[in-house]
Amino acid sequence: MRISDPWNDYEGWKKRVAAANDAGLKPIVNLIYSVSPRHSDEYYAERTKQAASLPVWRLCFKDPGGLLTPERTARLSKIMQENAGGIPIEFHTHCTTGLGPLCALEAIKTGLNYINCAIPPLSDGPSNPNLFNVAKNARALGYETDIDEEILRPITPHFEAIARQEGFPMGRPAPYLEAQYQHQVPGGMISNLKHQLSLVGLEDRLEEALEETRQVRAELAYPVMVTPLSQFVGSQAVINVVVGERYKEVTDQIINYALGRYGREAVEEMDQDIRAKILDRPRAKQLADLEFPDPSIDEMRQKLGGPSLSDEELLLRWLYPTEALDAMRAAGTPPDYVTEGKPMIRFVAELSGRRDCSRIHVEKPGFLLRMEKGALPAAAE
Repeated sequence: MRISDPWNDYEGWKKRVAAANDAGLKPIVNLIYSVSPRHSDEYYAERTKQAASLPVWRLCFKDPGGLLTPERTARLSKIMQENAGGIPIEFHTHCTTGLGPLCALEAIKTGLNYINCAIPPLSDGPSNPNLFNVAKNARALGYETDIDEEILRPITPHFEAIARQEGFPMGRPAPYLEAQYQHQVPGGMISNLKHQLSLVGLEDRLEEALEETRQVRAELAYPVMVTPLSQFVGSQAVINVVVGERYKEVTDQIINYALGRYGREAVEEMDQDIRAKILDRPRAKQLADLEFPDPSIDEMRQKLGGPSLSDEELLLRWLYPTEALDAMRAAGTPPDYVTEGKPMIRFVAELSGRRDCSRIHVEKPGFLLRMEKGALPAAAE
């Protein structure tokens, strides 16, 4: 079980690691990478020691924003290994800035043996590095790879065919983006900011919103831009741009953030003038007095469907809105995609989809295929 805390906070890790071990799971603590004046070499040395003091199976040097450079990867990989007390460390990065494959190789060269990769067409871009590319380059550097790539290769044409049929984007190597290191907004979240601005006719002010995101993040003590904190920062930045006055209107999440409900570091390290401005409103007083329920599993089961509710259904209803589950079920079972792994079925499917002919006849020794629009005569073979 991968365990994250958006502040890389020891107390947050501690309770989750204990719960995972109690459930018989092997916990892996994520040390999440970020770029800010606070996220120094000393910071990661200290947090690695804290994580390694817990009963964990592995640690993970995790870069969800794709912000690492090869130089920073080499430096921090060594620092983490020096402070991990021999606990194995995984490496996890994304290719948002185009540097993911190079960072993976640097991690390997510093002694990290577990590299998180993805299989194309679901690799590269905002995803993880291409498994086949990383493995090939690792071998070129003299390393051995403990994975059977040939078993995995058919996955690529299978999902490429599905992507073509459905019009889904395929992962491609991304160009280098210096701006990503400034605003640090994840790729998927940028599209959400565009949508929020378009709702009020301000889609042309995206760059202003990204610059405001950079400022809001600094004022909120440089939270790591991962869920949910990245959404808090981005949404507040858009509100500041739309309203035209900074922090005149704030979300409930930002108020709760300033109240300390998303980590003690937020309260201790954020700009105290901004914190006072956020909390100086009636809504802040209401939320400060609000007691959040902490229902038991039995109480949630009764609330969401009754004692006959299965564990799987309980988790779905607990985590997702009812309308999302209804839409999922209304969509029915997934289609049986015809891909390169079924050449004859794919051949027939493509022929049957043609609109420029009403009769198709294919014949070779031992094989006959006849296709006609409409019913065939009863005597037809």
